[in-house]
Amino acid sequence: MQPQVEAFLDRDTETFSYVVYDEPGGCAAVVDPVLDFDNKSGRTSTNGAQRLVDFVRQQALTVEWILETHAHADHLSAAPFIRSELGGKIAIGEHITQVQSIFKRVFNLEKQFLPNGSDFDHLLREGERFRIGKLEGYALHTPGHTPADMAYVIGDAVFVGDTLFMPDVGTARCDFPGGDAATLFRSTRRLLALPDETRMFMCHDYPGDRREHAYETRVGEQKRRNIHVNEAVSEADFVKMRTERDATLAMPRLILPSIQVNIRAGKMPPAEDNGTVYLKLPINQL
Repeated sequence: MQPQVEAFLDRDTETFSYVVYDEPGGCAAVVDPVLDFDNKSGRTSTNGAQRLVDFVRQQALTVEWILETHAHADHLSAAPFIRSELGGKIAIGEHITQVQSIFKRVFNLEKQFLPNGSDFDHLLREGERFRIGKLEGYALHTPGHTPADMAYVIGDAVFVGDTLFMPDVGTARCDFPGGDAATLFRSTRRLLALPDETRMFMCHDYPGDRREHAYETRVGEQKRRNIHVNEAVSEADFVKMRTERDATLAMPRLILPSIQVNIRAGKMPPAEDNGTVYLKLPINQL
């Protein structure tokens, strides 16, 4: 049995979330759900994530997993909302502990925050297999963008997070703390070693004015046409291109609020003594 996939685009952050399921009335996983966040006012809402909840209920699905491909720097996770509405275990790659350690220092987080991954329900190891009803999947460690990136191979589909984009967009940046261009190149080669007909689902698409947003391609198409990592590109050429390109990029608009929340599995920091939750703004750190 191959997975059925329903995609949901958050236009504000150009992020795709997915419901992956075996059959109507069966079992599902939710991949990379997005919490609405207004950076100007600091207000959150669950309007976008509610679309996923509504779809799951319409299809009478049982959610077994909420899979995060990494600790996103461009949107806040809605994983706790999805779990509260639908159940399921929030999972991420086991190397999230490295990312938590890095950003605990950057944000000087409270002593009670432990960089041991315990905010998540489950930490997935490289190659670890999991089930979604009648479907079987496994975790594929794809670091480079961050140390903790995981792709999820489920049947004939792979959910690649930020490691790869659509062929005309290329690959993710590697200049965040813990990122590395050579490591990313090797991770793309692991993904491109999957069978050519494997369906690839993107976490983001940045088409500009060239075309409409797209989210699905195939391994064979990426090998032939990806502008950054097609079969003709060497590791040295990629590292040079990626390093030079990253030096020109501004930080993502929501990186500071996103990271603080996402390393906690989508939970907000604890409220202070006045009952209000605050997010920090480190100066001259990124």
